[in-house]
Amino acid sequence: MKASETLIATLREVPQDAVIASHQLMLRSGLLRRLGNGLFAYLPLGLKAFRKVEAIIREEMDAIGALEFRPSVIVPGELWRESGRWETMGEGMLRVKNRVNQELVVSPTAEEAFTALIRDELSSYKQLPITGYQINTKYRDEIRPRYGVMRGREFTMKDAYSYHANQESLNEVYEKFASAYRKIFSRLSLTVIPVKADTGAMGGTGSEEFMVESPVGDDTLILCASCGYAANTEKASCASDADMSLVKTDKAVEEIDTPNVKTIEELSAFLDTKPQTFIKTLIYKALNSELDLTKAPGSASLKRVTETGRAAPFYPESFFAVCIRGDLDINEAKLAALVKASELELASDEDVERFTQAPVGFAGPVGLDSLPIIVDNSVLAMHDAVTGGLKKDVHLLHVEPSRDFSFFLSGDIRTVVAGDICINCGKTYHSTKGNELGHIFKLGDKYTKSMGVSFLDENGKLQTPTMGCYGIGVDRSLASIIEEHHDENGIVWPMNIAPYQVVIVPIKYNGQMKEIADNLYEGLRKEGIEVL
Repeated sequence: MKASETLIATLREVPQDAVIASHQLMLRSGLLRRLGNGLFAYLPLGLKAFRKVEAIIREEMDAIGALEFRPSVIVPGELWRESGRWETMGEGMLRVKNRVNQELVVSPTAEEAFTALIRDELSSYKQLPITGYQINTKYRDEIRPRYGVMRGREFTMKDAYSYHANQESLNEVYEKFASAYRKIFSRLSLTVIPVKADTGAMGGTGSEEFMVESPVGDDTLILCASCGYAANTEKASCASDADMSLVKTDKAVEEIDTPNVKTIEELSAFLDTKPQTFIKTLIYKALNSELDLTKAPGSASLKRVTETGRAAPFYPESFFAVCIRGDLDINEAKLAALVKASELELASDEDVERFTQAPVGFAGPVGLDSLPIIVDNSVLAMHDAVTGGLKKDVHLLHVEPSRDFSFFLSGDIRTVVAGDICINCGKTYHSTKGNELGHIFKLGDKYTKSMGVSFLDENGKLQTPTMGCYGIGVDRSLASIIEEHHDENGIVWPMNIAPYQVVIVPIKYNGQMKEIADNLYEGLRKEGIEVL
């Protein structure tokens, strides 16, 4: 290709909304242009690099036996109702209606489409396992798209889905994908950090993210330099810090007046003690919780709902009192997983006062029987603690968790931060910001069961297949390559991703110089080298 035959639309100035290197350089070098908020068009140079990223991903998918599909981007809304995600996906999913008023979805992800296709074709265990993938357009109605194609509204992803007769088969294919992803990112010259991750709205059990470090990353990564532990903050666990616990007391619970003292910081100053001596109690509202609350305090009036498309009955709305040590923060992703809820939010002031019969700021577990109490594991190691007194301007001293209150459920729901103790080796964690490039899940039967997928096993009995899900962001991978490979002069392309591998710049394109340049150009082309 000659420069005069293509479009190289460079910019001298950086647009004000381009704040990260990849966004700036992709605009300045003529790789892409902005069409609207979160919407971009690839220009010829950008598309060449994009196609090379896409080709590497496709080659590695084909290498592990995945079959390429091409489902439509717009899918019937009824498939999302079958899976139970029509309501839970929220406003990020773009829903439209056609001229006959049929509900449609502009796909933000493709579990429903692939599972519907497999459902119609699968009949016998002999067809399993089967793995399909697509490299296709997605749309998510981001509230605040930013950083160019790193977080746009329309984007391209490689999505793969595998279906299995048993867990062993799923585990085997999951590991194949994990290995393939490492090969993909190595070929893309990207330094990725595989981390344990929360499954979030996708559901399922096992999950691993492939992250790149970025100062503007959406996620916080918890890392141990000593043993290599790595996890997203939504999933990270740490060893208990029992040395912070107090000595057990035989003293009876004592009320103390604390006028106008509501926060942990104010209480620490008032009592002249450390935040880790307090049990912090927050009231949460959970939506669509599948946790069985039939024996939970204060839940007798709650009604479980059974709905087509959901694998388990659920409570549309339920409330929990959540307790954690005063110097720690609740990890809402962990809490949502513990109570099996699609969404969580802090209860309104009105709901807090309704359940505690006290103003906001004085909630505590002692004597609280109007709703289930959930405690973080940190509370189990506490003694002689301070809690809210369920009365205005009152707190309680000398609270012993095992003696003075009972709880419905306990678990690890703390947010792990830098400086916490590594759960594997006992050293301290450090943290960094990161962006997700790939994510693999063991989904189990969340989608296959709700959408009625079945097969006959070797004994002629109907079974539900288990499922895996594996995604890579193509646009985000290209942007991340530029983030990692640039200097003060511009993009430093890895050779296999560069739009052109050789650029010939004749000083004067005439006479002998033109002849030499033309011969060099033709010779390189014959060798299969991309040259400009």
